[in-house]
Amino acid sequence: MCSRQGTVDILTACHNGPTGGHHGANYTAKKVFDSGFYWPTIYRDAHDLVTRCDACQRQGKISQRDEMPQNAIQVCEIFDVWGIDFMGPFPSSRGNKYILVAVDYLSKWVEAKALPTNDARVVVKFLKSLFARFGTPRAIISDRGTYFCNDQFAKVMLKYGVTHRLSTAYHPQTSGQVEVSNHGLKRILERTIGENRASWSDKLDDALWAFRTAFKTPIGCTPYKLVYGKACHLPIELEHKAYWALKHCNFDLKTAGDHQKVQMNELNELRDQAYENSLIYKEKTKKIHDSKIKNRVFNVGDRVLLFNSRLKIFSGKLKTRWTGPFTVAQVFPYGAIELSQTDGPNFKVNGHRLKHYFGGDIPPMVVPDLQTFPMNH
Repeated sequence: MCSRQGTVDILTACHNGPTGGHHGANYTAKKVFDSGFYWPTIYRDAHDLVTRCDACQRQGKISQRDEMPQNAIQVCEIFDVWGIDFMGPFPSSRGNKYILVAVDYLSKWVEAKALPTNDARVVVKFLKSLFARFGTPRAIISDRGTYFCNDQFAKVMLKYGVTHRLSTAYHPQTSGQVEVSNHGLKRILERTIGENRASWSDKLDDALWAFRTAFKTPIGCTPYKLVYGKACHLPIELEHKAYWALKHCNFDLKTAGDHQKVQMNELNELRDQAYENSLIYKEKTKKIHDSKIKNRVFNVGDRVLLFNSRLKIFSGKLKTRWTGPFTVAQVFPYGAIELSQTDGPNFKVNGHRLKHYFGGDIPPMVVPDLQTFPMNH
């Protein structure tokens, strides 16, 4: 007869002993067989031990399959919600090292400005200019950078009645719209600038107009057409007497004015259609995204490990990047989880960076003693 503790000792030695190697449940059970032992529940016990092994649970990384279900931000009116973010630092160009980018969530209209620094003062000045041109939005979405999270920024938001939404720590996907626009603008900048990297600030306006007039959004039209109600005709078309210029620029003022009124009336229909297209596109995107992720549910009281995505800056290759365990204190509806710790305050993270922690001990079995059978070699 072999006691329950004896089977645990055998499994532990085969799994994480000097020759263990922290293999999976089936291979660990095979090592027990090779060592000359057997009992009826060996596979179940091996699975429980591997599942609860602390060292095994702290291995691996996070992937797209660990993401939380997608939650699209559906905007009804143009210029209601803007996403803002900094690009850079870049090589100095006329004293500028950063680009502050703002993207409207419905039209995908991009505003950008080259700046020498990335501090609260330049952000506030940029936002006041934005509000004066496009009106006061309902909400602004940003990351948790100090240039967006400060008293000066908060006073401006309070003065104009704008809601400031923040992405959760280490999770830039929350402000994904501005991230995508940053990527597209950066590609256009690289093509526009070419080899002369020191002149990027001079080419920023050209890159912006290329983005606004040539970037085909998922809603079916360019940002320029959605804002102004007509296609953008570049100076080269007028300069070289393109067919469009010959056809439209020779109209008399009354005819041109009547045509402009028709375009203004069509603008509301165009924006309504853009809203419908945006809704359909985001629903399809969510369906595809959610079909590829793991079905994970976090409940209050669960013990979890937290993936430290910033540790790679300091960590060695073999050092684990999973910290904890922590306890789930509150679950929010859009993927954010509040965690509690024994020696500090509660904090909020995105569920993408969490996984369940199952402890380090095998739970007590119903049968206290198990019989082992030596195997013949």
